[in-house]
Amino acid sequence: MRNIFKLTGLICLLATTMAHAAHTEAKLVLATAAARPGDMIWAGVDLKMDAGWHTYWKNAGAAGLPTKIEWQLPPGVTAGEIEWPLPQIIPPTEVITYGYEHEVVLLVPLTLATNLNPGPLVLKADVSWLECKEQCVPGSAKVEATLNIGSETKISANAAMIESWRGRVPKAGNIFPFRAAWEKPATGDMRPLLLVLPVFEHDKWPPITGANFFPDASDEFEVQAAAEMISNPSVEFEFRKLVKKFSGDWPKQISGVMVIERNGNREGYEVKLPVSGQAPAIAGTSSATALPSQSLWKMLVYAFIGGLILNLMPCVLPVIALKILGFVNESKSEPLHIRAMGLVYAVGVLVSFLALAAVVISIKAAGHQAGWGMQFGNPVFLACLTVLVTLVALNLFGVFEVTISGRALDAAGTLASKSGAAGAFFNGVLATALATPCTAPFLSIALGFAFAQSAAFIVLIFLAVGAGLAAPYVVLSWNPAWLKFLPKPGAWMEKFKIAMGFPMLATTAWLFNLASGSYGKNVLWLGLFLVVMALAAWIFGEFFQRGRKRRGIALAITLVLLIGGYAYALENQLRWRETVAETATTGSLKESPDGIDWQPWSPEAVAKARSGGRPVLVDFTADWCLTCQVNKKTSIEISSVRAKLKELDAVALLCDYTRTPSNILTELKRFDRAGVPLVLVYPKAAAEPPIVLPEVLTPGIVLDALDRAAH
Repeated sequence: MRNIFKLTGLICLLATTMAHAAHTEAKLVLATAAARPGDMIWAGVDLKMDAGWHTYWKNAGAAGLPTKIEWQLPPGVTAGEIEWPLPQIIPPTEVITYGYEHEVVLLVPLTLATNLNPGPLVLKADVSWLECKEQCVPGSAKVEATLNIGSETKISANAAMIESWRGRVPKAGNIFPFRAAWEKPATGDMRPLLLVLPVFEHDKWPPITGANFFPDASDEFEVQAAAEMISNPSVEFEFRKLVKKFSGDWPKQISGVMVIERNGNREGYEVKLPVSGQAPAIAGTSSATALPSQSLWKMLVYAFIGGLILNLMPCVLPVIALKILGFVNESKSEPLHIRAMGLVYAVGVLVSFLALAAVVISIKAAGHQAGWGMQFGNPVFLACLTVLVTLVALNLFGVFEVTISGRALDAAGTLASKSGAAGAFFNGVLATALATPCTAPFLSIALGFAFAQSAAFIVLIFLAVGAGLAAPYVVLSWNPAWLKFLPKPGAWMEKFKIAMGFPMLATTAWLFNLASGSYGKNVLWLGLFLVVMALAAWIFGEFFQRGRKRRGIALAITLVLLIGGYAYALENQLRWRETVAETATTGSLKESPDGIDWQPWSPEAVAKARSGGRPVLVDFTADWCLTCQVNKKTSIEISSVRAKLKELDAVALLCDYTRTPSNILTELKRFDRAGVPLVLVYPKAAAEPPIVLPEVLTPGIVLDALDRAAH
């Protein structure tokens, strides 16, 4: 007799007539109301328990039995395995079990055959469970739901709920160096096992408040539920579990779900841990902290290198040109002054990155998801940045000039090109604002890691990125002798300043195009406001700054144009502060007869293609991501890749992150990314993991991945 509690539960089930339990309600819910033949859809068995009652996980622990689902499905519909959300520890402490209280949705993928006829399909299942409070009662229910088969897929009213419960299913991989080792030799059929989660220094690592291990069931041994904390959680989480052997040798590997708790949230990771013969090093030794410390520094180095590479991205090039102009202006200054300006520029960058980190932390604290470049999915931010960059361009063209006492109209434009601390600081702010839609090599890995961590870790990584972005200018300013290689100051600088206005004007055109994706045809009113603002700036510069007569009239006209243009064009016609609803894209996204036949991305679309044995190319992209657009033009939307996709009968899926939808951000985080670009190639063998391509692509990289996916 291996477990008296489980045997008792089984006898109870066999001896009792199964009926609807009085304390648990079962219902079948679907994520889609309508689907196409060949789709994969998510079904969920929603179990709602009365207060104080609970049901059980797939491994019930010391007692209990898992819930079972027996499907009665029509021909052409196939059910996959149950995906179990993270369980809870169910008291009492003498008999610890794993299960669920209040409510749980057990998730099951359903695959539809390609030859299904249009019309309604009735999906049925017999669900049986054991529910317990002071006593245990077996229960069962017959559940059913109707799915319409048609020419398009439509989500149901339960889609959001199912997506929420999918987020509670353990992740397939983990970022933590979990370890397992035998503490000492066995005593009879019992042996203590140590499970260790080393952490970084407590001031640099998220506040992990707990950890536990939920084992998979085994016929040869049992990892018992009780856990005893051993070490100091500020250094590492080390806890002891007893393993009871039934037959065979002591296990060399254990599998299950490792759960960590932080910031009030529980995160689960499916693990298969080799069990070493010796106990891990105790807290405070070098072996206990070396690996995580290396990982921390590795992420910080990645963040710094990514920030350094951002200087080469097209997003930041207009600001780089202004910075070079500033260095030329400063080349005759005292070395101490030049160094101070370099540091002020770095402060502008770091303060801006701290502000971005604060926004990310606030969004996460509010229970929402955050991603890199997310502000470019906000039309209000795009409109403001378009106005700002336009002012910078007008100032570079000499339309208006400002002294330190100038007014708010021209402050932004002037600060970007003037010398002194204000100009250096604002250059740092503007460089950060324009850098955020770009993702450089190394940067996405560090950001993907940081966005999953606590506030302290997010700040650390963001500061490292900012340090990388500012580093070249700080180094140059602290080596003034290198400035001798720059041209000498002279009359040419005025012409160069005007020339630098054109890259800024090109940036305005790019931002205006992004805004059109949110405002549609109404974006014309934003363009008209920019024209009115430019006229106001010209009147201000020509008749107020450089004129000697009627300066008051010029200022009044300037204010009337700005206030009237804003009120009529932006507020009345564009209604620029109103949230623009997202529109779903359905059907083919093909752009031209000879282009790639892009289809909208969804997890169901990936599953459908792989079930048919077809490779899949997925491009996670956004209109505001210049790296994405360069990859598309140079390495994806090219003849050789189009030919290879047709040769392999591969499916191309486009995942549009322009408006930063939460479901796509969730998918990005599955691959430890905080933003785009991300290009995946799924092999035709459904069991193989996807090939993750680097941020910057070449045709050879894409073609090689497609060839590998076909074998």
